Amino acid sequence: MRTVFGAALLACLTLATAGRAENLGYPAQDLLSTQADVLGRGITYPSGPAKVSSAIVTIKPGESGQLHRHQIPMYAYVLQGEITVDYGPHGTRTFRKGDALVEAQEVPHRGMNKGSEPVALLVVYIGAEGVASVVPVE
Repeated sequence: MRTVFGAALLACLTLATAGRAENLGYPAQDLLSTQADVLGRGITYPSGPAKVSSAIVTIKPGESGQLHRHQIPMYAYVLQGEITVDYGPHGTRTFRKGDALVEAQEVPHRGMNKGSEPVALLVVYIGAEGVASVVPVE
């Protein structure tokens, strides 16, 4: 069910960012149209059979996630709160409710909730069968 939702969401996002959703009579608000990740690097896709999945990620106030990296493109939309992401030597970035982004690939990073309300992110992993979406970094 999540994969079907993810595929449907991706299709809607594709229509919206291409400007075609409104042409088909669906009101749409563009969220993001980019060829680069948050660090300004080109987006690269893995090879193999396509696999799209999605999730709602939550981080409680004062908590942070584990250091990790993504082998595939990951689209995120901040549904609630404010998240600060530490990219190590690439600096930190803060994303707020309503922000849309393509996360950095292969760059270790950690998301932190420095605010007083929970953070909720809609994440869509645009990957391939057999390629991990999230890889923990020791």
